[in-house]
Amino acid sequence: MSDPRLILYHQHPVSARTRFLRLGHGGICAPGPLPPGSRIIESGATPQVVVHPGALLRALERELALAQGALAITLRFPIQLAVDETTAPVFLARFVDHDPPIAEVGAQGARFIALTQASALPPVELDLLRHAYEALLG
Repeated sequence: MSDPRLILYHQHPVSARTRFLRLGHGGICAPGPLPPGSRIIESGATPQVVVHPGALLRALERELALAQGALAITLRFPIQLAVDETTAPVFLARFVDHDPPIAEVGAQGARFIALTQASALPPVELDLLRHAYEALLG
């Protein structure tokens, strides 16, 4: 099993406006770009061993110059990525503050995008965003 991947998002508590974080590497999966050939495995089977992404979450908070606790895991999809002959679980992590930390993440080369602004992403990341959006908004 490969290290977990995170999709970071902010959902406004009143309007439910949902934006995803496009990281400095250009993609939406943390901690880094997906290797070429990565693909989604849409299996309903849950693996016997699941890695908790807590350490990755804290590392991303430091990398994005956010306060500890600024991110929280919300969902794990029944989706795994096939990455370099192994699999990686995908988690959703949300920004917990009322407003997204636009300036903080911008200083690190990242930015928030709406789903409609994601068309230039690779097909696998577009598919991940589709699954994330469906999971968040039902």
